[in-house]
Amino acid sequence: MKSARITAPNEPLSISESETPKPQGDQVLVKVGSVGVCHSDLHLWEGGYDLGDGQFMKVTDRGVKYPVTPGHEIVGTVEDIGNNVSGIVKGDQVLVFPWIGCGECPACKVGNENLCDAPKSMGVFQDGGYSDYALIPNFKYLAKLDGVDPDAATSLACSGLTAYTAIKKANQNSPEFLVIVGAGGLGLMGVQIANAITDAKIICVDIDDQKLNTAKEMGADFVINSKESDASEKIMSICNGKGADSVVDFVNAPPTAKLDFAVLRKRGNLVLVGLFGGSIELSLVTIPLKSITIQGAYTGNYDDMVELLALARKGTLNPVISKRYNLDECNTALEDLKARKILGRAVINP
Repeated sequence: MKSARITAPNEPLSISESETPKPQGDQVLVKVGSVGVCHSDLHLWEGGYDLGDGQFMKVTDRGVKYPVTPGHEIVGTVEDIGNNVSGIVKGDQVLVFPWIGCGECPACKVGNENLCDAPKSMGVFQDGGYSDYALIPNFKYLAKLDGVDPDAATSLACSGLTAYTAIKKANQNSPEFLVIVGAGGLGLMGVQIANAITDAKIICVDIDDQKLNTAKEMGADFVINSKESDASEKIMSICNGKGADSVVDFVNAPPTAKLDFAVLRKRGNLVLVGLFGGSIELSLVTIPLKSITIQGAYTGNYDDMVELLALARKGTLNPVISKRYNLDECNTALEDLKARKILGRAVINP
């Protein structure tokens, strides 16, 4: 089989040939039809995360070992199965849950493998979907597409799943006004999900008018360009001068975090999602005085993914797939993502 592998940080991905694996026991071999191109792939390629103040967290310090085949948003067709597999047969179109855990830690024991203490995520800690085939460790990580468009379904394993989890957290205080910061692939998915599962008025914020127009088409009630000097004042005005009940920041950069706190009302709920990095100074006394909640959202569990697939089947979600690449174009795909040339999501079709 042919795979695109990261051999070292910031080095071009290398196309290599290897023997196609034979699944054993609970394993399933999936012929990859589509794999999403995700910002997490970029961080893996770049070798880590910017923590701000000149600090950099290496992915190797988190257990990543190079070379590795990236790609965790995998959709494909079951090619072969191990002798213990049930409920899945050859020819099934499936979406892979990639956030595989150790099975032993407290998170795993309650079904939250996505929050595992010793993760084994596909496309990160083990080989993923930038390949003709992907070997799935256990059939329990597969969900049948049953009519969902394969290219669009890729994003449901990561970006859509992350957005879904974030919006569910943002909806815990039944917001009247919900601000969504960032109108990229994650943010646009967040707008659609918020429109489907909340009763909030949705305010989408970005620096790109084209993306904001798309957000409006997908259900945002208001759009604000944060390049405008009075952006926070406009948001406060929409929120009757009291501020937003919930803010979901899909960028999570110093400028957006500053805006988040400026527009968050008393008793407000801030959900930080993006991995842009950096740091901010925070007035600690305002947190208890305003009784605000600050929480992170990092993807979701298998059951969340199944719920998200159900929403997609109803036509509630319309993931924007703007670019498609073949496997040999994997470096171009990552460069385009890095250069912000992709509106919505991109996929590789091996």
